[in-house]
Amino acid sequence: MRLDVNLLDYALIAIYFATVLAIGFAARRRITTSLDFFLAGRGLPAWITGLAFVSANLGAIEILGMAANGAQYGAMTVHFYWIGAIPAMVFLGIVMMPFYYRSKVRSVPEFLRRRFNGATQLLNAITFAVAQILIAGVNLYALALVMEALLGWPLPVSVVVSAVIVLSYITLGGLSSAIYNEVLQFFVILAGLIPLTVLGLIKVGGVSGLFEKVRQSPLGEGGLHTWAGTAGDNPMHAHWIGIVFGLGFVLSFGYWTTNFAEVQRALSARNTNAARLTPIIAAYPKIFIPLVTVLPGLIALVLFGDLGQDRAYNDAIPLLMGDLLPNGVLGVAVTGLLASFMAGMAANISGFNTVFTNDIWQAHLVKDRPDGYYLRVGRIATVVGVFMGVGTAFIAAGYSNIMNYLQALFSFFNAPLFATFIVGLFWKRMTPWAGFWGLLAGTLAAFTSYILYKSGVVAFGTELNASFWGAGIAFGVDVLVSVVVTLVTTAKPDSELRGLVYGLTVDLEDDALAGDAKWYRSPVLLGAGAVVLAIAMYGVIL
Repeated sequence: MRLDVNLLDYALIAIYFATVLAIGFAARRRITTSLDFFLAGRGLPAWITGLAFVSANLGAIEILGMAANGAQYGAMTVHFYWIGAIPAMVFLGIVMMPFYYRSKVRSVPEFLRRRFNGATQLLNAITFAVAQILIAGVNLYALALVMEALLGWPLPVSVVVSAVIVLSYITLGGLSSAIYNEVLQFFVILAGLIPLTVLGLIKVGGVSGLFEKVRQSPLGEGGLHTWAGTAGDNPMHAHWIGIVFGLGFVLSFGYWTTNFAEVQRALSARNTNAARLTPIIAAYPKIFIPLVTVLPGLIALVLFGDLGQDRAYNDAIPLLMGDLLPNGVLGVAVTGLLASFMAGMAANISGFNTVFTNDIWQAHLVKDRPDGYYLRVGRIATVVGVFMGVGTAFIAAGYSNIMNYLQALFSFFNAPLFATFIVGLFWKRMTPWAGFWGLLAGTLAAFTSYILYKSGVVAFGTELNASFWGAGIAFGVDVLVSVVVTLVTTAKPDSELRGLVYGLTVDLEDDALAGDAKWYRSPVLLGAGAVVLAIAMYGVIL
């Protein structure tokens, strides 16, 4: 897969690295408090935070992983976008962001402390921190493999270079640096993926040529449909119940509404309306991302017949880059791939340093220190997080498709958290210890389900389907335990729950800005439009 890169390609990569570091140095001048470092001073406009929101998710794991899924499972991969992302992103913006933003919390675990207790906060903070380090490790490992294959860089060099770049701009400029770089990275990533998709379609004879070749591939006709066959046989071996409930509800809402690495971008917005618009603005480009991730996976499947056999599905994008792109465009594509790795890892590390500092160190270990002390702790946590990510990078080595690994992590950590969160948000009777024991039981249930699948005790068919069902099991167990514990423990009084549960509002100063009342800034209207557009996209490939 070695790419024929030349001086022009390397010059483009160098310019990108220099720009990223320059943004970090520029952002450093604005960092005077811990709020500036962890939440960008809560002063960013919605279009900036919206693009950062989608870019933080558009990491190399998604690009390589969704292309791998496209090659392995076909068109059904779009479920991760149209039912597995858009409804949850809209729900986050319309329903949940007012609770997050107006309560002035700095993180999701801090919200759980106010709604439940310190034990629930600590449990979620620890599991979130572990998940972010594991996912950062996946980004680093994938980058190292790709750079070795494409450019001939040794694995240690690739890991160290990418880790040092991310470490530099996050440590310098905190979340502001991460967000502005994510906006840049969004456009760089698209600049690399769009030519790859267009040239790939030309080579296979356009869309009609691609569809005909997919029908002749191991996927067959099933590789071109999304819902057809989901009551019986399909490439993903997934039932429509698992897709709708496991992916569309539990995994999707669990990830998009409670994953602080994403929510953090919305919390940095300048007011409540901007915070609500953040995930909704992000939903519109998210709808079309499959055109540059899933579609190239299908193209790679028909161009490289040994994909999934002699070569891993994760190689789909690198193989296409080597086969299709001329120099110059190749440099842009490699830069886009580097940008995607760093966008994903930066989101993981900025989320990790915030939660570790605020929800573990300050809340439970060293309290009541000056603000400058916690700013220093945040920077140290950034360094530690990057090094731990390097250490966990090789856990992903055993997965031919890294998206399978990622979805397993989401079923472990996000699905039970969503159950705790959503029940606590709409049921004020839920008690503090119900939050803790429900979350713990749901997490253990997800692990148990996965272990039973890997040991052959339970047959789910594929890794992805196992994650769908594991997420559903975790959600159900969490809700059941929460209800049982609530019945035998004492609830908080209403006075302590105002602003934290649905129906118990608190009077806060209106933070609306000029123009917020205009129709094109309405979260409800724009959110409804995103959902309708996602449904319409399904009409193209049922």
